[in-house]
Amino acid sequence: MPKILIIEDEESVRENILDLLEAENFETIAAANGRIGVHLAISEVPDLILCDMMMPQLDGYGVITALRQDPSTVTIPFIFLTAKSAKSDFRQGMNMGADDYITKPFTRAELLSAIMNRLEKHATLKRYLSPKAVINNLSPKMQLLEISLHRAIKQHNFEEFEIYYQPIVDIASGKIVAAESLLRWQSPELGLIYPTEFIPLAESTGLIVPLGKWVLKNVCQQIKIWRDSGIYPLTLAVNLSVIEFNQPGFIEKVVNFIDINGLEPHYLKLELTESMIMQDVNSAIATMSKLQSLGVKIAIDDFGTGYSSLIYLKNLPINTLKIDRYFIHNVANDPQKSAITKALIQMAHNLNLDVVAEGVETEAELGFLRQHKCDSMQGFLFSRPLPAAEFEKILLTNKCLYV
Repeated sequence: MPKILIIEDEESVRENILDLLEAENFETIAAANGRIGVHLAISEVPDLILCDMMMPQLDGYGVITALRQDPSTVTIPFIFLTAKSAKSDFRQGMNMGADDYITKPFTRAELLSAIMNRLEKHATLKRYLSPKAVINNLSPKMQLLEISLHRAIKQHNFEEFEIYYQPIVDIASGKIVAAESLLRWQSPELGLIYPTEFIPLAESTGLIVPLGKWVLKNVCQQIKIWRDSGIYPLTLAVNLSVIEFNQPGFIEKVVNFIDINGLEPHYLKLELTESMIMQDVNSAIATMSKLQSLGVKIAIDDFGTGYSSLIYLKNLPINTLKIDRYFIHNVANDPQKSAITKALIQMAHNLNLDVVAEGVETEAELGFLRQHKCDSMQGFLFSRPLPAAEFEKILLTNKCLYV
């Protein structure tokens, strides 16, 4: 398990945090003041640091200043613990290199959520981000993958990429009502590269910004093409990365693509994950509200895997909740998955949200969803993701799910 360093001068607070983290099976080390904390951080190199902001002798600002100057600790995720509430204090800490802050008193859920979000983000960056000084530590395949991704975007102008579409079907009527756009990369050097491999790399190198822009532009164009060819109105969904979502000017970019193609905004749906929203809830809600006010639809993807957003769900400006495929797999025969999925469907409907079940592969799973009034489904039972031309064929032939 990850190793966490707690730097906290109040013994009772320090002991409570230690007990909580040890109960979650984290490896823990603790320091009673800032000087000891700096020494432990450099000698032990933990996976994450929780540090009180106000301490005698060396306060939290001094701790992070020292750690961000040492090569061995410069990238360690750092979370401030503070009883202060002034934005200027938070801003000062973030400007000095802190990754997050938690205001005292905090709940167990708030602490664990902050820790898991930071560890998850750092693990992705640590795995895929390759400073030039350690490039030789990467596997030959990963080195080639990074070089090829740069070339595919910068030199070959996205020619190696293709957008596939997986139908989303209304369970009651059997009709295709939407589709999720899914990116595919056919590399001349490496063959077919799955998104699970190249998307994290694109995020860590910043290439996700031009790549995401290309996807959004092409999906908006595709909506226009199918509308102009007489195909019935169809909502197309685009998955967003956290970097794209937080990019300055992102809303203006969306508005521009909608305007250029003369689209009705509600035919575009943007899919966000729970973890993206939870990184900065207030900022995320503000951006989502602006998009929704424009008429763009918002969906939470892979719902049920993050848990932390349940308390925020009623405040989120969203239209659709997508239940993660984990809960759908064998849902008809697994009592726990069955109970969770029924609760999610009912909860979403009580909040006037549409519900889409992901990864539906069997008749039994579909039967369960139909019985419990799930709105829509997507999955191999109806169709795998298809290139645009093949997807268009099933639209023109009016392929339907049996009712």
